[in-house]
Amino acid sequence: MFEIEVNGRIIDASPGETILSALKRAGIRVPTLCHMNDLMPSGACRICVVEVEGMRGLIPSCSYPVQEGMKIKTNSAKAIQARKTIIELLLANHPDDCLYCVRNGNCKLQGLAEEYGIRERHFTGKKSRGNIDITSPSIVRDQSKCILCGKCVRICEEVQRVSAIDFVGRGSKTVIAPAFNNNLNVSSCINCGQCVLACPTGALREKSYLREVSEALADPEKIVVVQHAPAVSVSIAEEFGIKPGTDIAGMMVAAFKRLGFKKVFDTSYTADLTIMEEASELVHRVKTGGVLPMMTSCSPGWIKYVEQFYPEFIDNLSTCKSPQQMMGALIKSYFAEKEGIDPAKIFSVSVMPCTAKKFEAGRPEMGRNNIFDIDAVLTTREMARMIKMHGIDFNSVVPEEADLPFGTRSTAGKLFGGTGGVMEAALRTAHFLITGKEMKSLKVEQVRGLDGVKEAKIKVGDLQVGVAVISGVGNASKILEQLKEGRKDLHFIEVMTCPGGCVAGGGQPIETDKEKIKTRLQALYTIDQTETLRTSHANKAVQELYKEYLKEPLGEKSHELLHTHYTKRDVLV
Repeated sequence: MFEIEVNGRIIDASPGETILSALKRAGIRVPTLCHMNDLMPSGACRICVVEVEGMRGLIPSCSYPVQEGMKIKTNSAKAIQARKTIIELLLANHPDDCLYCVRNGNCKLQGLAEEYGIRERHFTGKKSRGNIDITSPSIVRDQSKCILCGKCVRICEEVQRVSAIDFVGRGSKTVIAPAFNNNLNVSSCINCGQCVLACPTGALREKSYLREVSEALADPEKIVVVQHAPAVSVSIAEEFGIKPGTDIAGMMVAAFKRLGFKKVFDTSYTADLTIMEEASELVHRVKTGGVLPMMTSCSPGWIKYVEQFYPEFIDNLSTCKSPQQMMGALIKSYFAEKEGIDPAKIFSVSVMPCTAKKFEAGRPEMGRNNIFDIDAVLTTREMARMIKMHGIDFNSVVPEEADLPFGTRSTAGKLFGGTGGVMEAALRTAHFLITGKEMKSLKVEQVRGLDGVKEAKIKVGDLQVGVAVISGVGNASKILEQLKEGRKDLHFIEVMTCPGGCVAGGGQPIETDKEKIKTRLQALYTIDQTETLRTSHANKAVQELYKEYLKEPLGEKSHELLHTHYTKRDVLV
């Protein structure tokens, strides 16, 4: 370590790190637009420029290495004027529709304009008039709002390794788009929405179904029900200024009731059901010499990734539907029969941390008798907007429990919200199914945390089970390539599309800071540590469903409602 001077203050710096890295560690803020943590700097936006004594011109702090004895001014008159000029140039051809933009109040460009006191237009440019691409079931692209920072390209290519979008054209005609400037529906996009989280403006957003849900709630002929995913209750609080990682499940259920939903169900219940089916499927494959390693199937972006890029592993995927789709199927079968309701009159809504769930709900195999299991998917962000729209104050609501018959869950089902959670829940139940006994410690430390790839050997009875947990599909190719080369020591692989799992899904609050992601994940671990029902197979509500309706895991009724199939698809479909 050596010392540098910043704004008259001495701070420590490490050889080889950038100026920005040293400044951030010291708690000194410099604004950025194009910078992405953990990726090589691009230096594209120049918003982070600083003045260094003895150097001509301004230096981009995100890409320039520190040197011993540097004297830096982060907010000199020259640096501030340069930033203001860059912001004014970006605004010169940016649409003036902030009042209508989904990112109004949460736009980095808008925030910088406010921070640097932009109050008049110094540059006049031709307003961007790019096409709005609404072809994707999950994501909307508005090229007119794109500032060419490149963050969406980098997250798609360098992190997720999907490369659905890139810079197209040259010079002033450059845009960001799929190959040949096509639309997203004919690209390799897996609908994960990580590009939406990365985008600093409203150039990328989720396709909203708020209007359809509002119309259904206003229709007296509709029975509108809603389910909420495990990760939503530990993240939606941030949209209302509540401490990150706070679990507000009860308050959220009460808010949903105020909105007019007839029933509020907990998707963690069908996460428990997924474990019953998935763990049984794993045990069956191990005992009968089935296709191994088995891979999880509850993350729809991952499913599309396999269908497009690694179709040779389709048979390795569990045939289980995701918890969202299991819940949807049960609502329009078991629940409808139990309540004497025509399934066609039920409007089934799910609140998910994921944009790819919108795509999943529209898959043709996800329904029966020309009725889709799920009618509309709202992201965590959309539901927060809806709650705000109706003036619901969380401080004034009395917490309520989710409704029966799909309201009781174990903490294993709740763990589905984070990377490693499906694996941990499945191992708990697989151990019980094989040995008839509970694991000595239900906490499986080896599969916890935010690492992109985690591997472990877990003793289950006489069997040494090889497991891998993958966070972010970009990391999946490493294991898949090893399997193609003949690796044989893995039995079960969990893959979550988004880095960190559902707590960092593409439909979550716009926040990519790792510390906030950690707080959401830790909230799930805290729930698991503090509650008593910690295994899916011990959930009496799930046991009752089998006794009354499904009969047994992997049985005829279970296969009809809870299992599906996947098909190789062309990479451009």
